[in-house]
Amino acid sequence: MKGNIYHHSYTFSFLLVFLVLILFHPALSIYVNTLSSSESLTISSNRTLVSPGGVFELGFFKTLERSRWYLGIWYKKVPWKTYAWVANRDNPLSNSIGTLKISGNNLVLLVIAELLPNGNFVMRHSNNKDSSGFLWQSFDFPTDTLLPDMKLGYDLKTGRNRFLTSWKSSDDPSSGNFAYKLDLRRGLPEFILINTFLNQSVETQRSGPWNGMEFSGIPEVQGLNYMVYNYTENSEEIAYSFHMTNQSIYSRLTISELTLDRFTWIPPSWGWSLFWTLPMDVCDPLYLCGSYSYCDLITSPNCNCIRGFVPKNPQQWDLRDGTQGCVRTTQMSCSGDGFLRLNNMNLPDTKTATVDRTIDLKKCEERCLSDCNCTSFAIADVRNGGLGCVFWTGELVAIRKYAVGGQDLYVRLNAADLG
Repeated sequence: MKGNIYHHSYTFSFLLVFLVLILFHPALSIYVNTLSSSESLTISSNRTLVSPGGVFELGFFKTLERSRWYLGIWYKKVPWKTYAWVANRDNPLSNSIGTLKISGNNLVLLVIAELLPNGNFVMRHSNNKDSSGFLWQSFDFPTDTLLPDMKLGYDLKTGRNRFLTSWKSSDDPSSGNFAYKLDLRRGLPEFILINTFLNQSVETQRSGPWNGMEFSGIPEVQGLNYMVYNYTENSEEIAYSFHMTNQSIYSRLTISELTLDRFTWIPPSWGWSLFWTLPMDVCDPLYLCGSYSYCDLITSPNCNCIRGFVPKNPQQWDLRDGTQGCVRTTQMSCSGDGFLRLNNMNLPDTKTATVDRTIDLKKCEERCLSDCNCTSFAIADVRNGGLGCVFWTGELVAIRKYAVGGQDLYVRLNAADLG
């Protein structure tokens, strides 16, 4: 495997040198976290890099049922091996041994590779430990797992979209069918769970927009004393990350073939606990309930028309098929309309949404009423009483109601339907 890294006039490469051995004899690992240009990691020596603190380990590994070797990073402290990153997931070594080396041009002696305490494998100049000076880092190339302080989303300076892709199977690290990535084509950025099968991509779950505290479609728990969530949207990047304030507790986001999962491990327990999973229930898949309807777990059927709307196809609706959605009982008048407030909602798909982050709730209502095409609005940032507004034009789709959480959605109705 050869992956080239370019930084100005310098070229750095990982070289996996293939040799053939009849037998493989494990040896004791030498615990260091850096690799200089004069050193190498080989399968035959079983040498690895171990991060300071001993949480992560980098080295070669072989899957159980396949004679293929990979360079990867795994949790060292967990009772069984949990992989966090695979360098050559789609280009495995078919031979029984490989070598990892750093190579470059005249200044190669000034460059080292290092496994950081947070699991980031970086290349840097030996005299510069600042993250802004990294020549290359594994955090820019996620595989199926998001670690604390790793960013998911767009680096607008480089155009790189950092996203998760599932393993093909539990014993095959190659790229699978499911991906979790940031979509900037919407009026507001959202993370989308995508299933790619037979060259067809189907969106299966969406995060909802960031509301200042969380994504409205992700069941993160607020107020945890060991984990905080971060979302950045500026001229340089649009990205999500999380940070562990208690370094003795471990958490990760991992995508599999079907689901996105948050796992947490709190020692001295013996393994990972599933914190949440998506899709989680029958209301999570997109478009189960059509336009102007919402999914609610506690109702039967689960699909419900918003007040002021009726099923578009009553026969299908009676058969508990809500995919065709609902239509207005009375059309908007563009004057004298009002708003119905729906509580605890995962906000509609933002494909037809725009945002103004400077106005308050009263101005949101006035702005929407002044636009005959505006069908709904919600607060953009719910912190400190709320600020800014998200506006929808056109149909409202992919809505669900939660028992707790979510946020208020204001749906525009003719005054005749507000009584």
